[in-house]
Amino acid sequence: MHLHILGICGTFMGSLALLAREQGVRVSGSDAGVYPPMSTQLQEAGITLMEGYRADNLEPRPDLVVVGNALSRGNPEVEALLDLDVPYVSGPQWLAEHVLPGRRVIAVAGTHGKTTTASLVAWLLESAGWSPGFLIGGVPRNFGISARLGARNAPFVVEADEYDTAFFDKRSKFVHYRPEIAVLGNLEFDHADIFPDLAAIERQFHHLVRTVPGKGKLLVADDEPALDRVLEAGCWTPVERFGQSPGSDWRLVLERGDASRFRVEHGDEQATVDWALSGTYNASNALAALAVAHAFGMPLPRGSQALTRFETPRRRQELRGDVAGIRVIDDFAHHPTAIAATLDGMRAAEDSGRLLAVIEPRSNTMRLGSLRERLAASVTSADLAYWYQPPELEWSLAPMIEAASTPSREYDDLDALVAALVVEARAGDRIVVMSNGGFGGIHERLLAALEDSHGR
Repeated sequence: MHLHILGICGTFMGSLALLAREQGVRVSGSDAGVYPPMSTQLQEAGITLMEGYRADNLEPRPDLVVVGNALSRGNPEVEALLDLDVPYVSGPQWLAEHVLPGRRVIAVAGTHGKTTTASLVAWLLESAGWSPGFLIGGVPRNFGISARLGARNAPFVVEADEYDTAFFDKRSKFVHYRPEIAVLGNLEFDHADIFPDLAAIERQFHHLVRTVPGKGKLLVADDEPALDRVLEAGCWTPVERFGQSPGSDWRLVLERGDASRFRVEHGDEQATVDWALSGTYNASNALAALAVAHAFGMPLPRGSQALTRFETPRRRQELRGDVAGIRVIDDFAHHPTAIAATLDGMRAAEDSGRLLAVIEPRSNTMRLGSLRERLAASVTSADLAYWYQPPELEWSLAPMIEAASTPSREYDDLDALVAALVVEARAGDRIVVMSNGGFGGIHERLLAALEDSHGR
């Protein structure tokens, strides 16, 4: 069996490639950008990579092609695929047909926090002895890989994305997964390139709810009006609520202001978590994960102990380096809500020293300017904000920066941005870099420049 993947270096598609290779399938793939770390991970697994999209990438003719959702009509390899009449499927469909059958699927959905929550669920199930399979849109550091099959008949954890499936299937990815348990963590407007409004996203979430069987379970966050509307549209599955509301089935009670210590209450059971993470949003993610693990028989005290050994996924408040007491931290936050939550949590965790936010508005939603009016307020917890105007951004950051209460600076040149940060930074500062892309390798460039200037 020869499987060829278009868009193989994306996190989801690269993870599919690893799962197929683990099944013994011969795998090749092409992408516009073949570069580490995904390219290294794939090559080490024995997967053939091709730079660029060309018709001759389909020679010799593969048995099946998996098409990533970044590919569209007009792409030369897509056009060759259609002309040659080679069988093709989307990534989510391949996963549903070749990995998920016979598995107890846990789908983690929501606008924010999917990667961390899915990683938490996988880690708790691993700690309980289940050896779960998983496909996560990041690299959980407790495992060091983004996907694995896991033990036969073990649960399978999938990060359930609401983005569309492929150029020939405009449904959200998550409708393919047919989970036994679905976690709905939050819901607000995003993906402005494919959804006209929040109601359109709610409709897709309701499609997910329709696929969860009556014998399954929906774990739904409190105080999320959009999720309430999703359930009001129809629900045929038992629902358990989680959050800080007094009536929650799974209740979160903070015992420290930064949420690094909290109590979980579920009926007559309770346990205390004292862990390395901070931020109420992370505690809420952990609460949902504990609820999932409990459904698989893991007692709350055992789950709370396992959380003390949890490591955040890469690019989620990941410390990239420390030079002369100046810490450079990488975070994936790119939506105003996520930016604010990250900075609020970091501020609560540590009062001393300054917090410098460095932000690239790169996502499709940001590029279209759909949420730009909320960006200025998202950095309130930072002492200084540095904004990068990428060439593809279709609007100017200047008016937003002028309206910000936090001192803010704008750059359209990465070298100038790095130089400004090096001049400004001093011991005790935390520089948190936020983008959903590589940001031009700014982390390594900044650390090298800090070493030259401050490290002697």
